[in-house]
Amino acid sequence: MIQKLKRELIKTIKSGRLNVFAVFLISSFVILIFTKLSKTYTNTITFQIEKTGIPEDKIILNDTTHQLQVTLKTHGFKWFKYYMSTPKIAIDFSKDVYVAKGAYIFTKSAAYLNKKKQFQNQITLLSTSPDTLFFRYDTNLVKRIPVAAQTTISFTPGYNTYDTLKPTPDSVTVIGPHEVVSKLEMLKTEPVTFKDIKSPIHRTVRLILPENDQGLKFSVAQVTLNAHVEKFTEGNVKIPITVRHVPEGVTLNYFPKQLSVSYYTSLNNFKAITPKDFEIECDFKKVSQTQSFLAPELVAVPEKVKHVKLHQKQVEFIILK
Repeated sequence: MIQKLKRELIKTIKSGRLNVFAVFLISSFVILIFTKLSKTYTNTITFQIEKTGIPEDKIILNDTTHQLQVTLKTHGFKWFKYYMSTPKIAIDFSKDVYVAKGAYIFTKSAAYLNKKKQFQNQITLLSTSPDTLFFRYDTNLVKRIPVAAQTTISFTPGYNTYDTLKPTPDSVTVIGPHEVVSKLEMLKTEPVTFKDIKSPIHRTVRLILPENDQGLKFSVAQVTLNAHVEKFTEGNVKIPITVRHVPEGVTLNYFPKQLSVSYYTSLNNFKAITPKDFEIECDFKKVSQTQSFLAPELVAVPEKVKHVKLHQKQVEFIILK
């Protein structure tokens, strides 16, 4: 039986009758589609709200209820546009709403929307639901928010910087609902890693902005990280010790009289660093009755040094009578 069907199909193809059948089938299908699309249908679909004419000092808070169930009547061809993209109804906040109870309220009828020509010819709007929409709003707040850089940095041996990686600008202007903006304290950059750095840093990075921006506007979406990198070297100096708050009538002898201090600075500033730029003090008031040593503290260091280190943590002393 199967062999017989195969022979008949081959015979039909060779005779050319299959092409005629295919054309007839396609033509019948097209006629059917056009017949269906030319008929009038009534259906209810969801329309999103397109907000226009909002006062500059106000912002509409996001709300999933801001949509209308709209019942339309039109022929099949017109329905295509509503199924191919998200349908919207425009609401002009300078004309179509009124303010009450801390919200904009929309109560326009289907007849009103028809009159405004929100829909094309041959489309009839039969009804909308709900009959009232409430749009909560807030007054815009303008606030400067500091930027925090999220960075990991390593330098090529012998190189460093005096600065932390500073973002430019170091703060961002944010405009948005008062209740949202007032809670923002800081904006972080996307994490960025710098390796084996030995030249100045100048890198643009994006800010991590709130995922649900709730109508927020930011003056910038990215910042530039900058740092001046120089060749560094280590230095060592001997600094005399000063003892404070020795009681009157007490003679104190202590050893050593000076301590070694190491530091890290750039080659350009190395010659400018002198022992006079450092100060070491011991406070006698901090010594307990059973303690026989003073605790030295660095109370002054020059601005252009890093990683300052005292090489001795205790200073022995005796009280002479």
